[in-house]
Amino acid sequence: MQHNAPDLNVIDLFLKLLSFESITPDDAGSLAFIEAYLPGFETIYVNEGGVKNLFMYKKFGEGSHLCFAGHVDVVPPGKGWESDPFVPLVKEGKVYARGAQDMKSGVAAFVQTLKEVERFDGTLSLLLTSDEEGEATHGTVIMLEHLKKIGMLPDYCVVAEPTCEERFGDAIKIGRRGSINGYLTIKGKQGHAAYPEKALNPVHQIAPLLDKLAGVDLDAGDEDFAPSKMVITDIRGGMEVTNVTPGELKLMFNVRNSTKTTQDEVRAHVAKVLEGLDYTLELTQGSYPFVTDRASKVVTYMTRSIETVTGVQTKLSTAGGTSDARFMGAFGIDVVEFGVINDTIHAPNERTSIEEVEALYKVFVHLVKNFK
Repeated sequence: MQHNAPDLNVIDLFLKLLSFESITPDDAGSLAFIEAYLPGFETIYVNEGGVKNLFMYKKFGEGSHLCFAGHVDVVPPGKGWESDPFVPLVKEGKVYARGAQDMKSGVAAFVQTLKEVERFDGTLSLLLTSDEEGEATHGTVIMLEHLKKIGMLPDYCVVAEPTCEERFGDAIKIGRRGSINGYLTIKGKQGHAAYPEKALNPVHQIAPLLDKLAGVDLDAGDEDFAPSKMVITDIRGGMEVTNVTPGELKLMFNVRNSTKTTQDEVRAHVAKVLEGLDYTLELTQGSYPFVTDRASKVVTYMTRSIETVTGVQTKLSTAGGTSDARFMGAFGIDVVEFGVINDTIHAPNERTSIEEVEALYKVFVHLVKNFK
């Protein structure tokens, strides 16, 4: 039986969470602390592969189910810190520690919101994992699969990742691009450089075609997404000598794809460009694109709460890398991401301001109070 944790304000809670050395996939006891901090909430753990996943919920009424989600794990601190990365340092209004932006600020803001809520027209919940910064195979998606089985999937979700760019409140994420990786091998025939007619040089084969691959837009984009661009990340062939024609050339690329472009369309484009060449192509996909309708209730109410608290008219964005919001989208949950400014994540001396954390907490409080 967990003993209730003492009541804190949002900044004290933030500092406490930062003190847990929760490097992926170790939650370092932070999930048990959060469980104890929220008495009155029902608790479900689904743990797999050394990863802990916590879901807590409380039914206040018969309305919608709104979930706050995120992760307690952080990347290793690395070198270059001017203070202990797991002993939060408060200096000139900023808090320095690993996870300050990504994303214990967000976790503190919504946990404190849930701690203090008294009324809600529906169900409130949180979903936390210790495997977001890693492979994420045993993280949020495992809990969502369980919640689907027991009929507890949320209707709406807020993932408190750091989303703001230059000013707190200036951006929320309503979707994310996917990521397709390509591994292309052009096959030729090795030979002596002095007798090019006896060889088949794959470098010469690809050279006049490269501009049809490198930096090419595979779709035109839309209101939510920039065009899906093919980005060449590596080209290599040969044996690092000057007198041997290479027998093959290997090329790697990445496509951060929107909902308009799939693996099949990438494969078809490569086939069209390389028609007549001997090649192999392998495609893998680490994440899939998703987008929440701009008219969704969670987008509308989050936008209103941000403007009410900050006075900022936020923009709706799908830029950036990936997050666990992609799993919410895959399960049909309307999801948005909103958190503090994102400018020092994963860097030495990661930091955020006390003012931002307090403002984020106020935004979440306003959202819960007005979410009808």
